[in-house]
This record gives sequence, C-alpha cells and structure tokens, in this order.
Amino acid sequence: MARTRSALSRRQLLAAAALPGLFRMTEDSASSQTLNKNSAPSQLKITDMRSVLVASNYDYPIIRIDTNQGVYGLGEVRDAGREGTALVLKPHLVGRNPLQIEPILDSIRNFASQQRMGGGYSAIDMALHDIAGKVYRVPAWRLIGSKYRDSIRIYCDTDQSKDPKIFAERLRKRKQQGFTFFKMDLGTSLVADRSGAVTSYNTATTKGLQYLCEYVQAIRDQIGWEAPLATDHFGPLSLNDSIRYARAFEPYNLAWAEDMIQVGHLGPGGDAPKNWRAYRELSEATTTPIATGESLFGLEEGFKALIDNRAVDIIHPDPLTSGAIRETKRICDYASMNGVQTAIHFAGSPVGCLASVHMAATLKDMLAMENHAVDIPWWGDLVTGPAKPIVDRGYIQVPDAPGLGVELNEAVVKQHIRKGGYLDPTPQYDDYILDRFRLGGPYPHLDENGNPVVKQ
Repeated sequence: MARTRSALSRRQLLAAAALPGLFRMTEDSASSQTLNKNSAPSQLKITDMRSVLVASNYDYPIIRIDTNQGVYGLGEVRDAGREGTALVLKPHLVGRNPLQIEPILDSIRNFASQQRMGGGYSAIDMALHDIAGKVYRVPAWRLIGSKYRDSIRIYCDTDQSKDPKIFAERLRKRKQQGFTFFKMDLGTSLVADRSGAVTSYNTATTKGLQYLCEYVQAIRDQIGWEAPLATDHFGPLSLNDSIRYARAFEPYNLAWAEDMIQVGHLGPGGDAPKNWRAYRELSEATTTPIATGESLFGLEEGFKALIDNRAVDIIHPDPLTSGAIRETKRICDYASMNGVQTAIHFAGSPVGCLASVHMAATLKDMLAMENHAVDIPWWGDLVTGPAKPIVDRGYIQVPDAPGLGVELNEAVVKQHIRKGGYLDPTPQYDDYILDRFRLGGPYPHLDENGNPVVKQ
C-alpha cells in the first residue's frame, strides 16, 4: 500500500513538472486577483452580475460577473446597446460554476438574437472566459486554441469630407500613424448637393457615381494602390443599385464593399441570412469583394446560409453581437473551411476589444479588425493591463496575461459614466424563484450541471 501511494505521488509530481503553472493559483504580477485556496475550482460559483455604462462615441455597456472566491470576469455588450440585455440573464447564472462555459452558454442561447440583442450572450461569454483564464492562469486565447499571430492588424474608419483632397489627406495621415489597412465611408450624401448626382430615392445616378469615384481616386493617389482599402455606409441601396455601385468601384481594387443591400434592412446586413440570394446575386455580378455580417448572431442563426451559399466573399462579424470568443471563432473557422475570408467589425471599449483580439489570434484566416476609437485620447486609459497605446502603429499585441488581460481603471471610468453608478448592485435583475432554486429552498434547485433537481 505504501509503494502504491509513493508511485502515485511521483506521478503527480511529474505531471506538475510537465505543466508548470497551468493550473497554479498563485500570485501573478499581471492580475491582483487570487482564489480562495481553501476552495477548489469545482466549488466556484457565480454570485452576482453588475454593470457600468461608459459614455463615448458609441456608449460602452460593460459588465462584471462575480464569484464566491473573489475572482471575477469582465465582458461587454455591443456598442450602443444596453447593459440590460446581459443583466436580464443574471438569474440564469447565479449559483452556477463559471468554468462550465459551454453548458452555460447553451442554456442562454435562446435569449440571443440578431443586432444588439446578441450583446448580452456575447458579454457573458467574455466574462466567463476571463474568469476561466484567471483560474487556470492562462490567456483567454489558450482556452479556445493556439495563436496563429502575436498581433492583430487594425483598420479604422475616417471622418469623411465633401472635399476629395481633404478626405484623402485624412487617409494619408492614417498611413503616417502606421496603419496599413484602410476604410472610408462613401455615402451618397457626399454628392447630394451636386446637380444631377442623386435620384429622388437618395441613390447616386451614373453622374453621381462618377463623383463618388473621384473620392476613391483621390485616396488611392495618397495611400497607394497596393494598400487594402474598404468602403462602407452607402445609404439605402436596393440590389440593383448595389450592383451599379459595386461595378463602378471595380477599377479601384477595393478590399471590400460593406453592407450594401439595405432596402428594408434591419440594421447593417441585419436581413442578410434571409436575403442571402440577393447577396449572392450581388457577389456574382461584380469583381468588387462583398462583405456583411456585423449585425448577425451565431453560426446557424446568422452566418451559415451566407457561407454555405457563397453569398459573400468576406464575413464581417462583430464579436459583441456574433457571440464573442467561442461562437465567433466557430463562425470564422467554418467560413475558412468553406473558402470565405473573415474581417472583424468592432466599435467598443478596450474590454471588448481585447476579448476580440484573443479570439482573432486563433483564426487561421483573418484580414483585419476594426477600431472606432483611435481618435479618442482617453479610450485606452479605461483599462489597465495591456501595453499602451493599445493600438500601436496599426496593430494590437495579443495579451499573454491570464484571462482577458485587462482590468477597469476605476478612476478613469468614473469620469465617463453615462448614467447610474460604477458597478452598482443590480437587485432589480434578481429573480426570487430562480434564486431559491439555487439556494436549495422548498423549490427545485440546480445541480452542478445546471439541471433542476427536486429536494426531498
């Protein structure tokens, strides 16, 4: 018996030596959080969810999921969305082990939908991966795969101008800042005041398209013809108008034209799953690459029809709507297997940004990721942890710290709160009956797998 105990001990020591630090719960310079060493990860329980709404170009609804062992996770609802889309799911989380990431996400998937309604699910996904990464002392990307890149290439929108020279100069300054991927808004409004340029349906005439192409030409002259240049925000285009626009842009070798079909739209590309035939017709009618997807949630619910039917050249998910880390990787990997490229849409805070970066690092095929905040001087100061500036010479470094690798900078966040307080309690989102389930009162409660059990 003593020999058996000794052999097991040696095996355990060898296993520990082979995996240094993988499951170690000790102090770490990258995170001030430590676990209660008297309680194993199997005893970890979600105890609360709180939020803070940061005022910005697009407001940032940030959430925090707390546990009984002091470790917590940060997440973010889609920009310009509402924190309530995540907080309303609080009763479905309290009492559960946050390390059961996929079972938890499966149980709340029916509450997610397209556009901003994918934000609650996505925020919770981020927070769960943040907690799990801190518990196991690994970065979030390691929880879903391996890195294909150490830094993520960034592009950003640039304020438009009705003067093509001024517009082009703004893109040239982006190049000076180190960006190597560019995007411009090319709305019909740019030429609306020119005679004969716009129809009564607010779309460009043939003459108006010639004027719009002058902007693209001016920018190409500044940034070069080899640099990827994408376009967006065309206005309320029908399928036929989209084809006219896309064909007019063919000589300029665009990286993509984004969310073109918007007659009867549900938001940018929001009707794409039901309208994949129109997107396929558009893609087949032009050599300009076509992209859509920033308003879509889930593989089966949002992207599969577009990918299976080769309706677009590029999918363009926003992780804060599409399902954050785990589901967005699933979407992008499926696209890659079917020969469809990926670009990432993003317009939120550093919390959602770094969560998206973790996910993007694991993708085989990715063109670039968007950032809408490069001109906001305090944006990076909302958090501590990542190297500053977060967007540096057109790239973001992939964190190797546990979890997401970011913590809120309380002092700076408090300077930019839209309404309410800083991570105030949220009793209004408690559900008495569900809480009683979890506390084991006279009602059914949930077992370790989240299944109802009736107490005898």
